[in-house]
Amino acid sequence: MELKEIERLAEREYPNTVKWRRHFHIYPELSFQEVQTPGYIAQFLRELGLDVREGVGGRGVVGKLIVDESLPTVALRADFDALPIQDEKEASYKSTVPGVMHACGHDAHTAIVMTAAKILTEQKDTLKGNVVFIFQHAEEVDPGGAIQMIRDGCLDGVDAIFGQHVSSSLDVGTIGVRYGIATAMPDDFTVTINGRGSHASKPHVAIDPVAAAISFCNQMQYIVTRRSDPMENVVLSITMFNGGTQHNVIPDKVVVGGTIRTFNQETQAVMIAELNRCLKGLAAITGITYDLDYLRGYPPVVNEETTTRMVHELASKASKVTDVKLLSPELGGEDFSYYLQRVKGTFFNTGVRNPNFKADYPHHHSKFDIDEHGMINAVSLLVGAVYNYCEEAEHES
Repeated sequence: MELKEIERLAEREYPNTVKWRRHFHIYPELSFQEVQTPGYIAQFLRELGLDVREGVGGRGVVGKLIVDESLPTVALRADFDALPIQDEKEASYKSTVPGVMHACGHDAHTAIVMTAAKILTEQKDTLKGNVVFIFQHAEEVDPGGAIQMIRDGCLDGVDAIFGQHVSSSLDVGTIGVRYGIATAMPDDFTVTINGRGSHASKPHVAIDPVAAAISFCNQMQYIVTRRSDPMENVVLSITMFNGGTQHNVIPDKVVVGGTIRTFNQETQAVMIAELNRCLKGLAAITGITYDLDYLRGYPPVVNEETTTRMVHELASKASKVTDVKLLSPELGGEDFSYYLQRVKGTFFNTGVRNPNFKADYPHHHSKFDIDEHGMINAVSLLVGAVYNYCEEAEHES
């Protein structure tokens, strides 16, 4: 099918895409707590006549459009979990769940792949391959839903996979592609620094965990600037510092948490080793003890070249795409990486920023929103990628 016709169908379905996206935005569910969302998706896929599995890897949903088992099979993936953030924007589709909202665009991702499923199912007589629609739970929280769904067979028989993420860093009409490494390894750490409390007027009889924790935070920044290779990208952010309840009491412990993000295992290993060395030195100097909980995050997303070029070329021809950007790797994490460790594929970005719609807040912000017109481009490129991959596979055979 020609891209022009695919775009026409994506525009025709746009009201449905908006309707589904806003439904999920109104009724968000947190990672590993998704109940209504996967049920809604599964019912929709069954109404399309697809072969549907629920509870895949826990809470995931998989729908299969089988044209001929002997033909190539392409997967499209969406994630559907929300975040523990209070929705503070003014919109008719504002979250109705206190303290929970779709602040990263997963509601749009789900609506986009639902729309692609509707279009491809209606046009199945023109398909030269099969399509698997993967709706994934729990992308936001390690260990993430992707690895669980893969273990439960969501990629069985799949030859290639395509995914996308809406981006408030790109103007609506822009598509961002990356060749090769696209995201970092987002590790998390929590350190409990144990001391001995006392009255604040007598610090000499205490082992002060607050002072030790402050020193730890400062030393960790030194590691970034003086121990890691300056030619290698690395981010260390302290995001939690919790301890004490009163002005006149030195507490017994302080809990410090944060994230370390790197692109390769060598730099990751340096940061982990230096973190441990820092804590051991701190214990020797101050007398504190500590407990370290270190969680290695998702591996980096590594986009395969031929499928990335396929999306790149499609975007360059799409009538509603005004700009195609070659993006540098970013230090965010994404468990789409696990799919790409099993099959070839690519993960691209869809621009949805538009200040005129107040859709210019960053991801994970309490007022995050999107210009929904950007979803038309995402639908068109995902559907187009299915057609192009299957047609190229046919030519190669």
